Amino acid sequence: MPEHTTFLSYLIHMLPGGAELAKSFGPGVLTAAPPTWRSWEPPITALLLIVVIFLLGMRARARMLAVDESVTPESKLTVRTFFEIFLGYFYEMARDVMGPERAKKYFPIIGASSVFIFFSNVMGLIPGLAPPTSSLNITLGCALVVFVLFNAYGLYVNGLGYLKHMAGPWLGPIGIPLNILVFVIELISTCVRPVTLAVRLMLNMAVDHMLASIFLGMFAILLPVPVMFLGVIVILVQTLVFTLLTSIYISLATEHEEHHEPEPGGHPA
Repeated sequence: MPEHTTFLSYLIHMLPGGAELAKSFGPGVLTAAPPTWRSWEPPITALLLIVVIFLLGMRARARMLAVDESVTPESKLTVRTFFEIFLGYFYEMARDVMGPERAKKYFPIIGASSVFIFFSNVMGLIPGLAPPTSSLNITLGCALVVFVLFNAYGLYVNGLGYLKHMAGPWLGPIGIPLNILVFVIELISTCVRPVTLAVRLMLNMAVDHMLASIFLGMFAILLPVPVMFLGVIVILVQTLVFTLLTSIYISLATEHEEHHEPEPGGHPA
């Protein structure tokens, strides 16, 4: 295949009228041209991956609903046991960060993030496939979903107290300028979070995929194996980092504001 061509673009061009179909998406899309931020190939790959994850999830769910089979541990790694181990690990991580009650409540977004990021990253180890997470469009989309949700959770749980908490402790009329400054700093910090999530994941996966492609092109047999092993470590670490930061952001946004009751002597506890 030509340089920059993935199996997806290659198969599109092999179809009858595939070249015209690729051109209809615009320049540099589903072609051998270098990918750009406008390319539609990463979103299309991500959609196909979501379909695969959905089918695997339905398969695992069907096995879990089979009571006679689900109570008996399986002797080998299957789709069901993989999801049990994988999601179990990230649930325990979320529980350690925010407690069991909130971990159970907010685990759907945490678990979905871990599964999508992991499988997207794994695609970079398959020759001829490009990981969707190597595109800023995909990683920024994931980060924006997390950004909107953890702020929505914070407002739902604490109401306007969520915004009040961003201004720091009330220091009286004299401290109003300081409270405004703290609020501005916290607001900027909160808005920067999706950018750091997206850029960190995209850069790590793009560089990892590029290095693996270079070594695979130079030495097709055996020598790329150590590089692919390092790629596995990058995949696991980046999945863990994204999910851990998501858990931390949700935990910070949904923690209840502490109200200190005054003691009988008139002093706050």
